[in-house]
Amino acid sequence: MTSLNQPKPAIRGVLFALMMAVFLSALDQTIVAVSMPAISAQFNDFDLLAWVISAYMVAMTVAVPIYGKLGDLYGRRRLMLFGLGMFTLASLFCGVAQSMEQLVLARVLQGIGAGGMVSVSQAIIGDIIPPRERGRYQGYFSGMYALASVAGPVLGGFMTQYLSWRWVFLINLPLGIGALWIAHRRLVGLPIPQRKPIIDYLGTLLMSIGLSALLLGITEIGQGRDWRDSQVLMLLGIALLALITFVGYEHRTQEPLLPMHLFANRNAVLCWCTMFFTSFQAISLIVLLPLRFQTVTGGGADSAALHLMPLAIGMPIGAYFAGRRTSMTGRYKPMILIGALLMPLAILGMAYTPPQAALLSSVFMLLTGFASGLQFPTSLVGTQNSVAQQDMGVATSTTNLFRSLGGAVGVALMSALLLAMLQRSGLAQLSGTSMGAEGSSGNVLMDGLNAASGPAQQHLRGELLLTFRHLLMVSAGISLLGLAAALAMPDNLLRGRGDKDV
Repeated sequence: MTSLNQPKPAIRGVLFALMMAVFLSALDQTIVAVSMPAISAQFNDFDLLAWVISAYMVAMTVAVPIYGKLGDLYGRRRLMLFGLGMFTLASLFCGVAQSMEQLVLARVLQGIGAGGMVSVSQAIIGDIIPPRERGRYQGYFSGMYALASVAGPVLGGFMTQYLSWRWVFLINLPLGIGALWIAHRRLVGLPIPQRKPIIDYLGTLLMSIGLSALLLGITEIGQGRDWRDSQVLMLLGIALLALITFVGYEHRTQEPLLPMHLFANRNAVLCWCTMFFTSFQAISLIVLLPLRFQTVTGGGADSAALHLMPLAIGMPIGAYFAGRRTSMTGRYKPMILIGALLMPLAILGMAYTPPQAALLSSVFMLLTGFASGLQFPTSLVGTQNSVAQQDMGVATSTTNLFRSLGGAVGVALMSALLLAMLQRSGLAQLSGTSMGAEGSSGNVLMDGLNAASGPAQQHLRGELLLTFRHLLMVSAGISLLGLAAALAMPDNLLRGRGDKDV
């Protein structure tokens, strides 16, 4: 394994290339949401509209573990270049799409490329940086996620309004080509596996079918479809059958796509659990808090984006602090535990603070983002520290898989729960909206609320405030599961120490 003894400009160049790749993949999870009305108006097709976002998320989630294993077998440089190239080319296809079907298909290809950019980037850090120093580098990646969550809606809104929704995708061409050029020049000297590669084709097929069906079923539930619906049950049944078959097959194959012995690694599994529940909270809150702000206060989308900024700002602050502290002490559990303790308290604070109380609400959102930031990079570093070098890529990709699954399950479950709460309350007439897709604006809910006026509207806003309070209380309760995983985690010491400066 190479280390920080490389020339420092080389480390900086590699880090810059990886951060650009992570930023691009994260940006396309958020930049598209605000252009959805313009896309639907262009193609006059509402049936596939939600899949413009969901297709990207599903494809990226399924691709992540495949890239992780292929990187372990073939080396990570060529996988990163392939992912960047596919993402950039698919962005062109998105920008010139002539129908909703073409756009959704192009988004699938874009998600496949993005899966490699995320998974391989973090595995490369695992290759070149000793575990003791990784926290601060992974913190930079968390900062890219936070920056993308803020920049995405702003850039998407500006380009959609003043140029065209197509520029939401075409902007990736110069950025992607630039990242590809930098990666080609800087990602040299990475470790190249010497063992003969054996591809687990059947395992790849089974896992792709199982995860795709699972995520599609979860997305359908989050978009308001009853879990007992025949289509949802069929998807979940296919997922269960495919994943059970996958696990059985992976135990017997010579070179498994996802080695089952990793799930016997107690520390890695607990790190994956904390990653799952941290992502569950962070992504579901990013989707639901703007909707809460708009429905309760009557503010617009621009105000809602500003309202969300403390949450996004808190993440890189927490990640930076956790990374530095972990490098100093060599221990990652304290940072994870502090974040897991702070998370339910901060969410409860948001629950009992109306969004009109801007200062206090911002403080609790900042603390929630800080708690997420403490856990994201440290959970990944803890996983990488727990596995052998030959499993680095697949362990890293599995961590990202749990991160993606946590976000997808969080958005679907909390959106479905919100719909159920609306239907049981006096707000049943407002519950026909579809809010499950990440980034959905909840326009139908807003339209229904704006149809009322005077005292009736104020009464509905008060009921919505109470509904969201109960929803956030449930969210705080779920975060206790992440706290339980953090408490059970061994307090292991990270291996190695490199130079202190980047």
